[in-house]
Amino acid sequence: MNKFLKNTLFVSLSILLLMSILIFGILWTYSNNIPDYRFLKNYKPPVSSKVYSGDGDLVADFSKEKRIFVPFNSIPKNVVNSFLSAEDKNFFSHPGVDAKGVLRAVINNISNIISSKRLEGASTITQQVAKNFLLSNEVSLNRKIKEAILAFRIERALSKQRILELYLNQIYLGSGAYGVAAASLQYFDKSIKDLDYSEAALLAALPKAPSKYNPYRDIKLAKFRRNLVLKNLLENKYIDLKKYNYLKDKKIDLNKSKKIFLEDAQYYIEDVRKKVIETLTYDKVYKQGFNINTPINLEFQKIATETLRDGLISYDKRKGWRGVLTNKNYSKNWNKDLEKYNLEDSINWKLAIIKKLNKFSVNIETEDELNGKIEFKDISWTKKEFDQLFKVGDIVYVKKVGAKSYSLKQLPNVNGGIVVMDPYTGRVLALSGGFSFKKSEFNRATQAFRQPGSAFKPFVYALALENNYTPTTLILDAPIVLDQGEDLKMWKPENYGKKFYGPSTLRIGLEKSRNLMTVRIAQDLGVKKIVNFSKNLGIYDNPEELLSISLGSTETTLLKLTSAYSVFVNGGKLVDPILIDRIQDSEGKTIFNNEKRKCINCDQISYLGKEYPIVKDNYKKIFSPQTSYQMTSILEGVVQRGTAKKLRDLELNIAGKTGTTNKNTDTWFIGYTSNLLIGVYVGLDNPSPLGRHETGSKTALPIFKEFIKKTVNKSDARPFKAAEGTVMMVVDPKTGQKAKFNSKNTIIEVYKKQNVIEGKVLYSNNDRLDANNILKFY
Repeated sequence: MNKFLKNTLFVSLSILLLMSILIFGILWTYSNNIPDYRFLKNYKPPVSSKVYSGDGDLVADFSKEKRIFVPFNSIPKNVVNSFLSAEDKNFFSHPGVDAKGVLRAVINNISNIISSKRLEGASTITQQVAKNFLLSNEVSLNRKIKEAILAFRIERALSKQRILELYLNQIYLGSGAYGVAAASLQYFDKSIKDLDYSEAALLAALPKAPSKYNPYRDIKLAKFRRNLVLKNLLENKYIDLKKYNYLKDKKIDLNKSKKIFLEDAQYYIEDVRKKVIETLTYDKVYKQGFNINTPINLEFQKIATETLRDGLISYDKRKGWRGVLTNKNYSKNWNKDLEKYNLEDSINWKLAIIKKLNKFSVNIETEDELNGKIEFKDISWTKKEFDQLFKVGDIVYVKKVGAKSYSLKQLPNVNGGIVVMDPYTGRVLALSGGFSFKKSEFNRATQAFRQPGSAFKPFVYALALENNYTPTTLILDAPIVLDQGEDLKMWKPENYGKKFYGPSTLRIGLEKSRNLMTVRIAQDLGVKKIVNFSKNLGIYDNPEELLSISLGSTETTLLKLTSAYSVFVNGGKLVDPILIDRIQDSEGKTIFNNEKRKCINCDQISYLGKEYPIVKDNYKKIFSPQTSYQMTSILEGVVQRGTAKKLRDLELNIAGKTGTTNKNTDTWFIGYTSNLLIGVYVGLDNPSPLGRHETGSKTALPIFKEFIKKTVNKSDARPFKAAEGTVMMVVDPKTGQKAKFNSKNTIIEVYKKQNVIEGKVLYSNNDRLDANNILKFY
């Protein structure tokens, strides 16, 4: 071998050795400075927790990213083939880095640099997994080297199927969707198993540039990119030429998934979210994919929200017009920078600008560039003329009422809440805590502590019935002045209307909501007994021992008060309000269950037999079923003859009680049928008088009435079931005495059996009130 060949061989070997040492050194350096990839073996991407209604409808999604994890064996072949054709056709044959692809990219990029075109990448799916899970998006040689090393190591540690599973569940596909399952719902409202090749190819087209190729943004560009993927599918022999020609001409048919965040249920959903996070922590709720079952009835929820809003608007109209939102110069962009005035879509109001004032109408343009008019009849509630209301450029809320006609709207100052419950289980079927969640997330059903006023009185009367009173016990309705204790001024309660009615039956005291009678009953029972009773009911936590508690002077929430009323329907059992039925983890294991009832003999019953399941519960007994039924009878009287008689024309079996606090500051109505309990509260967020005649009967009761009209049929409002151990007698409602023959003014009164002997009521009238007792009450 001549000297030249020897020198050439020596130099070549030296260069090869130096390159090997250099490459080894680089690999050694980077290998000791790369993230740990071994966690990918058991890694599951963050998955959203989902909230379901009582009927199983999806109503909310608690997530940072829209993602549904799908195991590899549940991902259809056409989806896998589409992504392989779009991103990495040699995936199942390369060791993590595709040498052929890298060489091809280098050659093509020389041409691309010369022609100033975009450079090609050569990343495999494995490299993308390394980048997405372990590295940043930094564009540098440093990252590419780490990416290649990690790709080789990931291929040795994980199966190809596992790598694809991670990729297809982690990849961002635009419109907030992460992973193929979420993207399938986002773009087509379909499960991935129902996708055809055209749809799968569109999803596979997106990872390259999710925003650029998003079909909602540019349908033509999205179709172009989809067809490139279809061409790759043809070249890779996943589809034939005939199918390719058919699919490439197919229109992209988008079908955006239905909005899962139900606007009407935002107050309910937010309370559920807070409770779940409090129980399970924020990190788990937003990453571990819990299934949260709630009792919410979506139809009830929609109606409850609508009726609350309508009731608040009705009150607000009585108080007149307060003024426009703002004023702007009219231009094409007048509707910009008005986001702070946006309301829920379900309210169905639009922002509009006043363009021209006429004598009997005004011309407007809505935020969505529709022209129309507000006629005089649609501002009659303001009791003003157009020129007193508006000037050109004023911004107002309007609602469409005709082809081109709109009515004037105003965001109510007043607010309130509504709660709908199952009185036998405490399951909350609907809840709304205000007019607009967007304007205020403060929940007036669960967070607003307000005085219940007369809505608390039924509990005083129930306690009296538990302590040897009867519905016809006579109590004096007359002035009273009470010493409330040291450093407290004398208390002189009054009836609404400042009248006195003399001796009246206990029933009349509640039906007519007599304050003085209630105070005398409370005085006889003792404040401590009433305080303890209210705490057992869960109405108050630690109230002051003042006699004024009997008139509802201590603050509570609508949800607590409504829940307490359940004892009148279900036979005296206390049920806690339930917003969450059950929580399951991502594998279907129940980790939380609110069911308090148990079936005693279910495992012994044949579905062919005649035996019935025996269901028992562990609800706390507050008072007897007899007292419960007596109270329901009296509260039915409130509807028939008392402060809630506006409900009579419904001709349904309804019981309930109004509530109005001092100076008409807070107003309430809590009412129920035989299987449904509804509570309504109306008041100002900054407590102040609603107006002279704005009582519970005028503000809260109409909301209850509208809800009942839209949800309850006669067959649903069955007569209340009489409790065992009670007897009924026909009596004179004024005197409480047994009615005389042919007497016209009578009612059927309910007594406990132990209070009736041989047709005579004991502990009633003079049988109850001996000389000492008469002094106490009279």
